[in-house]
Amino acid sequence: MKAIRRFTVRTVLPEPIAPLAQLAGNLRWSWHLPTRELFSSLNPEIWAESSADPVKFLGSVTREQLQQLAADPEVVSRVEVAAADLRRYLEEPRWYQGLGAEAPKSIAYFSPEFGITEVLPQYSGGLGILAGDHLKASSDLGIPLVGVGLLYQAGYFKQSLSRDAWQQETYPVLDPDGLPLTLLREPDGSPAQISLPLPDGRELHAWIWRADVGRVPLLLLDSNVPGNDDAARLITDRLYGGGGDHRLQQELLLGMGGVKALRVHQRLTGGPAPEVFHTNEGHAGFLGIERIRELIESKGLDWDEALAAGRASTVFTTHTPVPAGIDRFQKTQIQQFFDAGLAPGVPTEKILELGSESYDGGDSAVFNMAVMGLRLAQRANGVAKLHGVVSREMFSGLWPDFDHSEVPISSVTNGVHVPTWVDPKISALAVEHFGGSVLDQPDWSKVYEISDQDVWLLRGELRAALVDDVRRRLRASWKKRGAADAELAWTDAVLDPEVLTIGFARRVPTYKRLTLMLRDPARLKALLLNEQHPIQLVIAGKSHPADDAGKKMIQDLVRFTDDPEVRHRIVFLPNYDIAMARTLFPGCDVWLNNPLRPLEACGTSGMKSAINGGLNLSVLDGWWDEMYDGENGWAIPTANNGASAEERDDIEASALYELLETQVAPKFYGSAGFAESAGAAGPSIPTESELPTHWISMIKHTLATLGPAVSAERMLADYVNGLYQPAAIAGRAAAADDFRQAREFARWRNRVLQAWPAVTVEHVDSEGVTEDPQIGDSLAIRAYLNLGGLAPADVRVEVAYGRALDSDELSETASAALGAAEDLGDGRYLFTGDVVIDRSGSFGYTVRVLPEHPALANPAELGLIVSA
Repeated sequence: MKAIRRFTVRTVLPEPIAPLAQLAGNLRWSWHLPTRELFSSLNPEIWAESSADPVKFLGSVTREQLQQLAADPEVVSRVEVAAADLRRYLEEPRWYQGLGAEAPKSIAYFSPEFGITEVLPQYSGGLGILAGDHLKASSDLGIPLVGVGLLYQAGYFKQSLSRDAWQQETYPVLDPDGLPLTLLREPDGSPAQISLPLPDGRELHAWIWRADVGRVPLLLLDSNVPGNDDAARLITDRLYGGGGDHRLQQELLLGMGGVKALRVHQRLTGGPAPEVFHTNEGHAGFLGIERIRELIESKGLDWDEALAAGRASTVFTTHTPVPAGIDRFQKTQIQQFFDAGLAPGVPTEKILELGSESYDGGDSAVFNMAVMGLRLAQRANGVAKLHGVVSREMFSGLWPDFDHSEVPISSVTNGVHVPTWVDPKISALAVEHFGGSVLDQPDWSKVYEISDQDVWLLRGELRAALVDDVRRRLRASWKKRGAADAELAWTDAVLDPEVLTIGFARRVPTYKRLTLMLRDPARLKALLLNEQHPIQLVIAGKSHPADDAGKKMIQDLVRFTDDPEVRHRIVFLPNYDIAMARTLFPGCDVWLNNPLRPLEACGTSGMKSAINGGLNLSVLDGWWDEMYDGENGWAIPTANNGASAEERDDIEASALYELLETQVAPKFYGSAGFAESAGAAGPSIPTESELPTHWISMIKHTLATLGPAVSAERMLADYVNGLYQPAAIAGRAAAADDFRQAREFARWRNRVLQAWPAVTVEHVDSEGVTEDPQIGDSLAIRAYLNLGGLAPADVRVEVAYGRALDSDELSETASAALGAAEDLGDGRYLFTGDVVIDRSGSFGYTVRVLPEHPALANPAELGLIVSA
């Protein structure tokens, strides 16, 4: 029989060990090894049965066992020490507290998913894992961040395989009371609640759950609450589970409801109001509309003034390298919801303009969430240097007369939270050799002082742990596919702890090319079974439930792995998640990544491998494009000769096989070659002469150079210095003196927009160039402009110069400002200045006019430019 209702009863702990509740309730345990070890030591068997979930663990320990623990002085002492360590971590000044008064007092970070721990399954892939790492690194650095997301009743799906290798999805329902969450409550004890009006007179209510991620609170909105009708209760049913109105309502709740939840949290806790709002991808873009509504309602600003004030303190991060990856809705959908009163006092037509694809190639009937995000934020960034280039090109239609390099989208390369993703054995190595644990920013360069044999043995131990985990998971997977125990003896000998192990794990959209390795099955089989230099592959990944092309790729791969001839050397593990990653990243010698360049925004999985001493084998895309240096792995060449899609995949697959055959595998085995270990439980101990010294030197180089470069703490420092602090300063300036600057800027902007069509560069001449110009010669520029009624203070007039190509396009450009020299009357002015010729070869220049105002973060911000 089945229960009609299920709920979790929280454990009441005896007073001496009561701090265990706080230790379990704060998700710092997910990256703090000593806390996990404490729970494990209390009862290793129950800890394993609870899947290393402290809340579940405490709910599984009997009352008698708890009393016994509370009566043990040693246990009580260890609990007190752990609790004191947590209090110290939560209260002590960190890096951020040394930045001074200009640092934002609070930063709100909105994301549709957060991957913090498998215990809180609110993530699908890289975007969520990145968001989780963002919160964790913020906590470690003392950054006063508040996360905002949704609490999905079923999270993302669990993946299994049918007998014929087709992906199966299940959606286990989560009980919030059984998760490390607390419900925000009003002083009278009732649940704190936010509400949004819906069409047809309906109302959407949501409760607010709080997760403590170290020092960072994460607010998650839950629509499955009393007072909602059945449809409204299902709005937060699952992550990315629906389309159309369902997805739109999720994003309205995340953005607009999220701002309301922040205000409730601030009221109940007395914390500071956020000074910066960070929109992690377009899903949360509606937060800007709610902030505009607040400013219009409470401060008496009009639309243009509220938009200026809100933009000043908003940061938008795009993670999408292709237009198809952006959420787009019909404008009629958006209008229907806002006409229902979602944002009283805010003109619906102005909201529709924000998401309008008003550029060449755009769809006038569509509302684009990323376009709205860019228009609502004064600062925007991609997530790797190459992705910044791709984003500037992809969104260049919003700045039609600017070179792509001038589009105001910067980049902050993603990072990974090292304490979460590094193996405990690497952590122990850091404590012993690096001058600090991975929690304390160790000196990674000290890895060079460790002996080659110690490094090789450590890598062997990590590989052996992965082999054990793979065998266990593979057996469980086959049983779910319907196999009997009697058929599965072969799984006990899958993989070999002595063989070069290559990992590939990520989401499975087609552009990531899961099956590129299968392009020539015979050649792959030969690599797997090579007697001297064999390889083995561990593969994992989920395809979106609606992506049949991705599911077909998984099926094709699994059918290859099912072949008895090779199944001991290549495996596919279903249900890729954070728990699987704990052994997968450390245990792989090489991390494989072969997307279609440049469609990988960043791709942080290879970073997680690198901090564990893994080498990357990747197409030069995402983060690898900027951090590959020739000694930290290998670059898979790209077919850039205009080949067809089929030819391109053939070329790049052949290049991958060639690298594996001639470089990767021979370097791994060194002079010793492979000696069959017959499924040994652990790695053998090579002699000094048998060690692959070049491979080990690459491991050390990777740890020393990529360790600090790929850390989320580096990423957060970049966000704070490059985006958060400037946004906070701009937001304060906009709001000061009853929003004087925002009001004045809105008037100035409207005046400039009206006058701009009349701005022209009438004539340009120069003096100082001889018939034989030399480097160092000075060029005097005279530009005659009609400013169409604007004043010289309203514009920046500049000479842009550089190398002139055959097409007269300028490259390698620089610019110098020209100053107003004479008022010629009737709105005409003479601007002058000098340029020093700084290069040989073909030299060229032009004169340009752009708007200029102290409130602009970038001269291209308004999309206005006039060139000679």
